[in-house]
Amino acid sequence: MTGPSIGLIGTGIMGEPMARNLLKAGRAVVVYNRTRARADRLVSEGAVFCATPAELAKRCDVVISVVSDSPDVEAVYLGEQGVLHGVRRGALCIDMSTVSPEIERRVGAALRERGAAYLDAPVSGGKTGAEQGTLAIMAGGEGADLDRARPVLEILGKRIVHCGPLGSGQLTKLCNQIIVALNLLAVSEAVVFARKVGLDPKVMLDAVSGGAAGSWAVSNLGPRMLSRDFKPMFMVDLQQKDLRITLGEAFERQVPLPGTALVHQLLVANQASGEGKDGTQALLRTLEKLAGGESGIGA
Repeated sequence: MTGPSIGLIGTGIMGEPMARNLLKAGRAVVVYNRTRARADRLVSEGAVFCATPAELAKRCDVVISVVSDSPDVEAVYLGEQGVLHGVRRGALCIDMSTVSPEIERRVGAALRERGAAYLDAPVSGGKTGAEQGTLAIMAGGEGADLDRARPVLEILGKRIVHCGPLGSGQLTKLCNQIIVALNLLAVSEAVVFARKVGLDPKVMLDAVSGGAAGSWAVSNLGPRMLSRDFKPMFMVDLQQKDLRITLGEAFERQVPLPGTALVHQLLVANQASGEGKDGTQALLRTLEKLAGGESGIGA
């Protein structure tokens, strides 16, 4: 094993492959997850499990968190058994979740009082990017802290951008989610429209992917829509959490986001149909219902 010991909190859809890439790079990896069984595969591959975030922090020079929502970040850092109660002076903590910028500032201030550095560094690229180590990483915090983090982050992602002071990574990620949400809607509408007007949607996606309409959503979500594969690359429930944060920040600043609000409401229909754990490409189903029923894609 080479380099500093790295702790990773949250071994879910994103965290597990990120931890695996760290192991493959020869790093000593310590993991924590609320549900121990979800970390068992990593332990079998060489990771060490800790019972609490505080215990993990005591053992690690670098702590990475990838959890679901703002209360989870607060709990793993500031809770009774949180990182704050075990963090080493001089340690570097990196939150790669997508959460409220204000939460990041609060956690960062608490860690600074203990002599630890903190970055908010949310990611984009979904499960595939996490598996391939090609995530886009949007970092907020001190530039010197990001320089320290780069050798680790370069194992996880291919594009690492310093977006500004602490919280700026999250604000940039919210911009990312605005674009992602509207691209998702665009692809879903195009697929439904293509079928309804008598086109082969597979041919349509192939035709448009090389032009101005080409996008990650066209290349990755479009084919899944056609094959009726709604397994999550990114869950509807998590997208809704991100859009809720985005719309909340926009409301506070009186920024109108009509398109983002529309996607949020359409995805509520997916959640109401019990599809919250499906991938975001399940938005197709809601649009099919609006168009008079399933359009027969993949039939």
